[in-house]
Amino acid sequence: RIQFPLGLLGFEQIKEYELLADPAEEPFMWLQMVNSTSQSFLVVPPTTIVPDYDPEISPEDVAFLELREPGDALLVNIVTLRGRQEATANLKGPIVINRHTLIAKQVIPLNVAKYSLQFPLE
Repeated sequence: RIQFPLGLLGFEQIKEYELLADPAEEPFMWLQMVNSTSQSFLVVPPTTIVPDYDPEISPEDVAFLELREPGDALLVNIVTLRGRQEATANLKGPIVINRHTLIAKQVIPLNVAKYSLQFPLE
């Protein structure tokens, strides 16, 4: 289980999630609240949609997540679906998961101005 000590924006009280992957839905995954099977977020690894995505994570967030090297971090971005035809990814607020400890946090990169809040998916 993935632990979000601070929760997610708007869901601060929810601390435990699971990352669910279905090969038929790649590269998309579901970040599901452990205590609510009806509440989940569609997420995507950012480099599958923006190959040069390189958010600068603050030293405070690196320390909070206990990241020792870049390979320790798994990044995913929340996808918003608008109707049947439109989907966007939030590149301004990636979720960073420590692959070893499974501690996670939604962060605001230092270079946030470079990225879109509603990056269109095609």
